[in-house]
Amino acid sequence: MNFNSILIGSEDPQRLADFYTKLFGEPAWNQGGYIGWLIGSGAITVGPHDQVSGKNPNPGRIIWNIESADVKGDFEHFKAAGATVIKDPYKPGESDDDDGLIATFADPDDNYFQLMSPMQPDAPT
Repeated sequence: MNFNSILIGSEDPQRLADFYTKLFGEPAWNQGGYIGWLIGSGAITVGPHDQVSGKNPNPGRIIWNIESADVKGDFEHFKAAGATVIKDPYKPGESDDDDGLIATFADPDDNYFQLMSPMQPDAPT
């Protein structure tokens, strides 16, 4: 299997499209009200959904991640583009040796997403 994409439904998909365009640039597609961007080997699409209204009442239920070699730099870009900062870059582990960082944001519908350092596979023991 291969995870392919995520679709974010909204009662105002154009507002989300405008937001994500500030973060990721011009969309790769815009068809039938569905607007999407390629991010690495995956995709994010926003579109209308008749079962969605207002802001997400449980924004932490699903958090999608974007791998970044420069979490701090991309954090500043996203912040300047208007992303709501939920949590500044932080080290997720308890060890000070952990080089990885995570930063959490919300989009205009209160959907959470994160920047995170590339995941390092565990070293063989």
